[in-house]
Amino acid sequence: MHIHILGICGTFMGGIAAIAKQLGHRVSGCDANVYPPMSTQLEQLGIELKQGYLTEHLKDEPDLVIVGNAMSRGNVMVEYILDRNIAYTSGPQWLLENVLKDRWVVAISGTHGKTTTSSMVAWILEYAHMKPGFLIGGVPQNFDCSARLGDAPFFVIEADEYDTAFFDKRSKFVHYRPRTLVINNMEFDHADIFDDLSDIQRQFHHLIRMVPSNGLVLSPKNEAAITETLAQGCWTPTEFSVDNESKKEGWHAEKLIADGSEFIVRFKDEIQGSVKWNLIGDFNIDNGLMAIAAARHAGVPSAVAIDALAEFINTKRRLELRGEVNHVRVFDDFAHHPTAITKTLAGVRANVDIASVQDNKKRRVIAVLEPRSNTMKSGVHKDTLATSLSQADVVYLFQGEQVKWSVETLIQDCQQPCIVETNIDALVANITENSQAGDTIVVMSNGDFGNIHDKLLAELNNRKES
Repeated sequence: MHIHILGICGTFMGGIAAIAKQLGHRVSGCDANVYPPMSTQLEQLGIELKQGYLTEHLKDEPDLVIVGNAMSRGNVMVEYILDRNIAYTSGPQWLLENVLKDRWVVAISGTHGKTTTSSMVAWILEYAHMKPGFLIGGVPQNFDCSARLGDAPFFVIEADEYDTAFFDKRSKFVHYRPRTLVINNMEFDHADIFDDLSDIQRQFHHLIRMVPSNGLVLSPKNEAAITETLAQGCWTPTEFSVDNESKKEGWHAEKLIADGSEFIVRFKDEIQGSVKWNLIGDFNIDNGLMAIAAARHAGVPSAVAIDALAEFINTKRRLELRGEVNHVRVFDDFAHHPTAITKTLAGVRANVDIASVQDNKKRRVIAVLEPRSNTMKSGVHKDTLATSLSQADVVYLFQGEQVKWSVETLIQDCQQPCIVETNIDALVANITENSQAGDTIVVMSNGDFGNIHDKLLAELNNRKES
C-alpha cells in the first residue's frame, strides 16, 4: 500500500511514517518545513519527502493519506483529498487499527513528563529484553530512533491530549486503548483547543473508560484534578505515588541527595531498591516512580527496572546539558508551562546549591525563557509566571512578535532582575556579557528558540578566547 503523510516531519507523524515503513508499506510525505533531524531519519528509512503542501505531491495518487493535526480546512491538499474522495485517516486512528489493537499498550499521559516517562518505560522494557515497540514525541537517547514497531506484545506510547485531526476533535490518546495507563499530572494547558480544565478532564475520562478491568491506572494520589476525574468512574485497579504520610499505600521515593540524583524506591513501604542516575529534580523522581510501576505491571521486577534507570539517558531537550564553557553550563529544557518551569528550576537550584556548599562559592541560576506555546503566547499563564521563575537569580525573557501580552507586569512581579529582549542576538550578548564562572544557564522553550543554545556557547567561547 502507498501511504502519504501530511505533516510528516513532526515527531509523532514521523514516527507513524517509520512504523508504516517497517510494516512494509511504501511511504511518502510532505511538510511545510522539511529539515533535519527528522528529514534525515526518514530519508535513511527510504521514505520520500517533499517540501510544502502542493497538490502535485498527490498526482501519484496514494491508497491512503494520513492527515496530521496541524492540517485544517482550507489547506490546498486537504481540499484536494476531500474533492477527489481520496481515502484519508488520522495518525492515531491508523496506529490503532494497524498496530495497537493487538498489543499490550502502555500509555503515558499527563500535562508534564510524558516524553521522559515514555522513554524510561521503553528503555526499562528494552533492558529487560522485551523488545517493545514505541512511539515517543521526542528523541530518546537510549535508542537510535523515536519510533519502532518492536516485537509483540508491548507497545509504549506517549499519550497526548491534544486533538487528533481537523475531522476528529477528540484527544489523540482516546485512540490508544491502553492496558497500562499512567497519568502523570493534570493541569490546564492547550488553551487554543480547551476552554478550561474540565474540558481536559472530560477527555481524560474518555481515556480512563477504555482501560480494561485487568489493566492498571497509575497516578499521583493527591492531585485534585486527577482525583476528580477518577471519581467520575473508574473500572480498573489503581496504584498511586504517595507522600510520606501514606507511603504504606503506594509508590514512594526517599531522596538520598537533595537534587534527586539518588533516591530509595518503596512500594507499600517495602524497599524495592535505590536509583542512582544522572538525572536531577523531584519531577524526574516522579517520572521514574511511574516508569518503574508501569514496567512492573508489564512484568518487569522492580529491581530490574531500577537497574535499567541507572543506565537511562534523558531524552533530548529535557534538561539536556548542551555544553560548558569557562565553568558556565548551558542547559536546554522543553519547559513551557509554569508548573514545568517551577520544577525544572527547583531541580537545578538544588543541584547548584550542592556545588555551592562543596566549594564554598555562590553559584547562580540564570533562567532564559521564550513564551512560545499557544497557551503562553496568549497570556493565560502570565499571572503565575513570576512565581514559577522564583528559583532563578536572574531572568531573561524573549518577547517575540506573537506574544500577545505585555511583559511589564512580569518585570514588576519578579523579585530578581528580569531583562526583556525582542532580538535573540541582543539577548545572547546581554546574557554572555553578564555571565560569570559557576553560572548555570537554563534555556526554556518548546521551540528551537533561534538556536540560542549554540549561539550562547559560541559567544562564551569568543569571550574566553579574547
